[in-house]
Amino acid sequence: MKKKTLVPLIIFLLGICLVGFIVYKTDTHEKNERHITAQLNATTYGERIKNEIASGIEITDALKQILISENGEINQFDTIAENLMSASIESVQLAPDGVVTDIYPAEGNEAGKIDLIHDKDRGEISGYARDNHTVITQGPFELKQGDYGIAVRNPVYLTDTNKQEYFWGFTIVILRVPDIFSDSIYALSNFGYEYRISKTASPWSDTYKVIYQSDGSLTQPVSYDFKIGAENWRFEIPPQSGWRNNTLIAVVTGFFLAVILLLTVLTRVWLVSKENKNRFQILAHTDSLTDIYNRYGFDEAAEKIIAQNPKTHFVAALFDIDDFKFINDVYGHAYGDRALKSLADNMKAFFPPDVLLGRNGGDEFCILLPDCTLEKADAKLNQFTRLPKTFSYKGTEHHFSISLGYAEYPAFASNHSQLMRCADAALYEIKLHGKNGCMAYRKGLQSGVRKQLGFALKDVSEHLPGAFIIYRADKEDDELFYANQEFLHMTGYKDMGELFRLTNKSFHNLIREDEQKQIEASIWEQIDSGNENDYIHFHLRKADGSYLSVLDHGRIVESQQYGKVFYVLFMDWKDMHIHYGDKFSR
Repeated sequence: MKKKTLVPLIIFLLGICLVGFIVYKTDTHEKNERHITAQLNATTYGERIKNEIASGIEITDALKQILISENGEINQFDTIAENLMSASIESVQLAPDGVVTDIYPAEGNEAGKIDLIHDKDRGEISGYARDNHTVITQGPFELKQGDYGIAVRNPVYLTDTNKQEYFWGFTIVILRVPDIFSDSIYALSNFGYEYRISKTASPWSDTYKVIYQSDGSLTQPVSYDFKIGAENWRFEIPPQSGWRNNTLIAVVTGFFLAVILLLTVLTRVWLVSKENKNRFQILAHTDSLTDIYNRYGFDEAAEKIIAQNPKTHFVAALFDIDDFKFINDVYGHAYGDRALKSLADNMKAFFPPDVLLGRNGGDEFCILLPDCTLEKADAKLNQFTRLPKTFSYKGTEHHFSISLGYAEYPAFASNHSQLMRCADAALYEIKLHGKNGCMAYRKGLQSGVRKQLGFALKDVSEHLPGAFIIYRADKEDDELFYANQEFLHMTGYKDMGELFRLTNKSFHNLIREDEQKQIEASIWEQIDSGNENDYIHFHLRKADGSYLSVLDHGRIVESQQYGKVFYVLFMDWKDMHIHYGDKFSR
């Protein structure tokens, strides 16, 4: 019982650790992906914002070029400025000698006519732009019309008659905030990002001042830095939902906790998602249990590939599971299916993708090795035959073996059908020689009709006139494997499940308690002395807790799967006295 409790617990804990590791790796990967995507967006839209501000600077450059070409004069300023205006421009201005004299539109902007060089708020930065021949931006500052603005001042220099450069003044554009960034920040909001646009307070400062930002908080944002004139700008964005994808983490955790169920569903979804035209064709050619070719699909594919390459050598192999009916009868057909699927998985893992794999039906499988001869195939097929093969039953791995026969085209056959008959003859031969082996076809082997070799446990148990059980011959740890219907009927157990449950799968618990030591000692004394288990009389525990007086006769044999096992036949002591009377007593 401890083993049955501990093993599932260990598997559960290891599974939790594995899920935790997968979730951690998924979370880390998702964070990295989000950072990469955010950085790309910050770079893309940062450049777009830079270009949007640069479009305002281009207006000042256009005015600057007119002033240079017209020697400091601009005729019809209002007309030119009107043509340069856009929805994100508040006003266009001229400031000869640093004093704003012309503003378009003039209405509502009269207060803007100031001496920039000597203004206490604008003088220092304007003087810097003049002295360093650089464009400067200043702001944001509140506009009388509402919202905020950024001033772009572009210094203009002309040449006098002595070809000496002198400062003419500034061409100026007032940009509306956030109108100038509206396209970029609207797109980022739709993409689920918070944002912040900042610039250095002045060209000589390292302190950043926020120009515009979203309402939400910015947690560990990525940034993109760019330069406009002599000032540094910074554009920062983080996802509104944060860097962690909680939904993905929940999905990944749920997926791996229910992986078996989801795998079944995904397989079903995969089959259903195929195009209708191909879906039925696949079903017609594929074995649903093992997901390899069925007999029809294998034969069709094999005939096609041989017909397309008639001069190429091929090796075909047929094999089946030794004593497969024993697996079905003892463990049930569901576990027989597990053995078949396990064998198919071994085939897919062992052979390369260009090898045709198929299930003929029942427990018989087939293989076609292209561009191969008997000499090349011998080592590989022998290796596959010897490869350990198991299926799981209630947490325990049970081993089984196969028998395999193979033949070569065109050495022994002129077509696919004849090739498979030769392989079948070799398989029949290996069965006659004790199973669990591999044999190549040779001339003289008879293919004929292969009959079932030996007797199935089910056939024996149904028709044997007597009650019997099979259990492991171990002094310390015996284990019940099987009981036939006659035994279950005699002892009142509904089925083997109830027998195993009430006896804890132990023959020891079938013996009346006061007789256990004596009876087991008697059995092993006979075995250890070299004699077969003779007739032994004891009281056998029935399903209702009462005891039945029986006579048993056992035989110990070697089993390939379980080692030494007892086959024990039981007779009702009372019935024997009734039927045989004095003859039995003698």
